[in-house]
Amino acid sequence: MFNQSTLFLILLFALGYIGKNQSIMIAVYVLIGLQLFKLDGKLFPIIEEKGIGWGVTIITIAVLVPIATGEIGFKDLLQSIKSYYAWIALAAGVFVALIAKSGLTLLADDPHLTTALVMGTIMAVVFFQGVAVGPLIGAGIAYLIMRAVDFFIRYN
Repeated sequence: MFNQSTLFLILLFALGYIGKNQSIMIAVYVLIGLQLFKLDGKLFPIIEEKGIGWGVTIITIAVLVPIATGEIGFKDLLQSIKSYYAWIALAAGVFVALIAKSGLTLLADDPHLTTALVMGTIMAVVFFQGVAVGPLIGAGIAYLIMRAVDFFIRYN
């Protein structure tokens, strides 16, 4: 039970506790629980493969709740397009989605980078009260920077 991965998870739990980050603590608690009940071999591959998709779906549902409750309707949509803030938000949404797509490509092509991205995300969550949606965006930003560095190295 107490192998390297479990000890690493316990360290992350402690960091989550110190940083008062409930998301990290719950995630670690669930993962250790799955290990304890010997469900890790069966469930970890499924969670690893589909977890990001599930998370994105849950976030999308949460964002769409105001539409479902009627709090936001077509009138609000029409009003928002009159605001330059809304156009900035629209462009940012498109940009972030495209960056996340590049992030998925990077993680698929270079899975060893996942460790650094996850550690960066954990550090931001624990120490700066960030939100753990960072691995995809972080991978996308890393992908863009890597391509830019490759471009400049190639042509210098």
